[in-house]
Amino acid sequence: MSAPVSAEGLDPTALARACADAMWADDKASQGLGMEIVEVGPGRAVIAMTVRDAMVNGHGICHGGFVFTLADSAFAFACNSHNQSTVASHCAVAFLRPGKLGERLVATAHERWREGRSGITDVTVANADGETIAEFRGNSRTIRGTLIPETAGG
Repeated sequence: MSAPVSAEGLDPTALARACADAMWADDKASQGLGMEIVEVGPGRAVIAMTVRDAMVNGHGICHGGFVFTLADSAFAFACNSHNQSTVASHCAVAFLRPGKLGERLVATAHERWREGRSGITDVTVANADGETIAEFRGNSRTIRGTLIPETAGG
């Protein structure tokens, strides 16, 4: 039996991965939409999702809510990569072109600023051709708690 994971002694990249693994274990929304974590690191995350039939709206394109959700998930994994429980306080999205049925969309999140309990993270959602589908900006707020224990003892 392996020892419980703790933040103690982890380098920032390993800590970000451990935080992502801990979040992913309970993230039924992202899992249920078929998202996958492509990459994660300190203040950054790349999450991908393929547009399925149930995600297409009456115009025959990916419903904006699913594009927003993909960006929001990438935002969440980037914000929580420092082992401080963090939630969204405000988010905005600009839809630039439609996502299409069968397309693999990739959301790339980069933390732009973090100080005290607040942060700003930008997310670009693109298709496989590298065309930008949407730009998302999220404001984050750190709350109480961590994703993984600070030490093996709790």
